[in-house]
Amino acid sequence: MKDENRESEAAAVARTSSPLLIVISAPSGGGKTTLCQQLLATNPNITRAVTCTTRAPREGERDGVDYYFLDAAAFQKRVHAGEFLEHATVHGNRYGNAKSEVLGKLLQGRDVVLNIDVQGAATIRTKAAGEAELNRALVTVFLTPPSLATLAKRLRMRGADSEAAIQMRLDRARQEIAQWNHFDYLLISTTVAEDLSRMQCIIAAEKMRQSRAEPPEL
Repeated sequence: MKDENRESEAAAVARTSSPLLIVISAPSGGGKTTLCQQLLATNPNITRAVTCTTRAPREGERDGVDYYFLDAAAFQKRVHAGEFLEHATVHGNRYGNAKSEVLGKLLQGRDVVLNIDVQGAATIRTKAAGEAELNRALVTVFLTPPSLATLAKRLRMRGADSEAAIQMRLDRARQEIAQWNHFDYLLISTTVAEDLSRMQCIIAAEKMRQSRAEPPEL
């Protein structure tokens, strides 16, 4: 019964405070994808923004659910029209988060989580500075292991890359980690459960921020 009460209280807070745009960045292998999946699985008010991409659908993927699948010309047209909060090319395919997709969900009262790299987070911060609704909602979090050595160990344990590829990832990670002070929060990654618990604390604190909270009834 106590757990149910806590859940209902948390849901009430989510309904009576402004929605959040939660941007989570991390170096490759830092755990941001797992953290985002955990947030989505444990927080019914948090949703993901459906990303636009030029890559072909994989088996079982649905347009508008997994991604918005666009051809190269349609994607570029949206870039020229300034429709993306941020966009990037990864392994020859283009990916972008549409401003209308994010704002639409925020206006529905849903918290939105974005899993993006450091460069994308910087672009969103710049865009949000000129848009009151985005600026009010934005919370940025940088997730990283406690050291580059720990990150190297994680990458090697995955067994997905050659040693040369791992060294390239580490070189990039060193540059990304140096940008941690541009984020609202630094979350030092330990375990999946602890990362989620700390992230939940960040969200709870941001929900109670004076600029977002609804005043109590008098």
